[in-house]
Amino acid sequence: MELWHNPRCSKSRAAKTALDEAGVEYTERRYLDEPPTARELDEVLARIGAEPWDAARLNEPVARELGLKDLARDRARWIEIMVANPVLIQRPIVVTDASAVVARDAESVRKALDSQ
Repeated sequence: MELWHNPRCSKSRAAKTALDEAGVEYTERRYLDEPPTARELDEVLARIGAEPWDAARLNEPVARELGLKDLARDRARWIEIMVANPVLIQRPIVVTDASAVVARDAESVRKALDSQ
C-alpha cells in the first residue's frame, strides 16, 4: 500500500492518521517531492476509475494559469501537465495492489483498506 501524501494538507494528514491507526503497512510518497511518472499516474487513474480532469485540482493557481478548465479533454496531455505540476493531483491517494482511491474522507480510507 502506498499513500500519495502532502503533509501540509489536512485531508492528507487525516488519511495518514487513519492508516496509522489501522496498523497497516504502507509507504508514504510525498508526491510533490517525488512526482509520479506519466505511466504511474495513468495506472493510478485507471485504478480509481477517473479521467485526469476528474482528479485534478482545478482551483490551484497553476491550473488557472494553464487554463485547465478550458483545455481539451486529451488524457495524455492532461497527464503530462499533472506530472509536470504535481500540485494539480487530487490528494491524498491510497494505492493498493487491487485499487486506488482518492481518500479525502474516512469512508474512502475504509474503502482502500477493504480492497487490500
